[in-house]
Amino acid sequence: MDSRYLIVFGACLTQFTVIGLLFSFGVFFNVLEEEFGWSRTLLSSAVALAALVMGLLAVFAGRLCDRFGPAPVLVGAGLLFGTGFALISVVGEPWHLFVLFGLFIGVGMSTHDVATLSTIARWFARRRGMMTGFAKVGTATGQMVLPPVAALLIAGLGWRGAALALGIAAGGLLLVAAASMRRPPPDRAASPGAAVSPAGRGGGFAEIRRSRVFWTLCAAQFLFFPTLMTVPLHIAVHGMDLGMTRGVAATLLTVIGGASIAGRLTVGTFADRIGGRNAYIVCLVPLVTSLLMLMGADTHASLFAVVALYGFGHGGLFTVVSPTVAEFFGTRTHGAIYGGIYLFGTIGGAAGPIMAGRVFDLTGSYEYAFSALALMGAGALLLMASLPPPRSAHLLAPPGGHRPLRSPSPRQTDGVPGS
Repeated sequence: MDSRYLIVFGACLTQFTVIGLLFSFGVFFNVLEEEFGWSRTLLSSAVALAALVMGLLAVFAGRLCDRFGPAPVLVGAGLLFGTGFALISVVGEPWHLFVLFGLFIGVGMSTHDVATLSTIARWFARRRGMMTGFAKVGTATGQMVLPPVAALLIAGLGWRGAALALGIAAGGLLLVAAASMRRPPPDRAASPGAAVSPAGRGGGFAEIRRSRVFWTLCAAQFLFFPTLMTVPLHIAVHGMDLGMTRGVAATLLTVIGGASIAGRLTVGTFADRIGGRNAYIVCLVPLVTSLLMLMGADTHASLFAVVALYGFGHGGLFTVVSPTVAEFFGTRTHGAIYGGIYLFGTIGGAAGPIMAGRVFDLTGSYEYAFSALALMGAGALLLMASLPPPRSAHLLAPPGGHRPLRSPSPRQTDGVPGS
């Protein structure tokens, strides 16, 4: 068995644990509202703070991974994340929640995408999108499995016991995942399936951040990422507002997770063939459509149907970014570039849940929040459509800059000698 697939497993397990637990926190909203009287704006703000910290540290995390490899970075992050979630069991004041989400959970989350997906981008070239899709299936599986588990634990242990148990389990799983991640050897640090610069391994970060493509990707990420943070966090409590029990509402996240598996695998497989720009468009069209439909989904059956459509776009968008970065810019500084784009997404993503919570607190409905997210998603769609065709020779050249970069040979493979 190819040992690189153990790396995909470690990335998958990291995604399963971190994102599955993050969105499981939405199942805690109702009990925290009842016990403390905390508003959804306040609860959403804690999660938004974690997302913002995650984004602010993503570039730093990417640089650490570029320099030291993924394993030590993921060990430290995993311990922080598990400890932070376990300590939710002792909160009693709003500031307790913000400290935990800002200093523990947010810092722990900062590596889950950058460290794992950059490592996959370096180990795989010809099947980079496919392997990224397999890794991101872990996220979808976590969204399917962990919210119902959280609901069952809350029913059996109370919310404090449930938070403690989930945090301890998360720490253990993340240590196992980190142990399976390996740094690529130096001769694979720049996988030959990516476009290469005259320097041989893709442009440097200082050069790349002057290009229009980089800033277009940053702006699109800023516009669509709020939806990816807001809908999974609020959809369970929105279902309860429509009369669902906590257990049934938690299965809305399971449906999103199941549909997103299809999105991750489909987009991951075809991104290698149709290019990053077109793959983004395939994801954004169902995302925007589902948000428009969500405003009118007022029955349980219609809500389940809409979130299934949403889940496809959601899963694809979490898969397509890393392969697109490698396609456009190479892999020499992949972690830093990906972290920079991710930062813009999390700035927007941090605002999304707060906005939705505030809209609900003021109007008693999420309708205006969903419409705003739909407009932002449409803006991202237009931006991605404006990018040059996939694998154009000039994608890496900054304005007024350097000679075009070479496209990869169709005979190049995953970088394994003799493959």
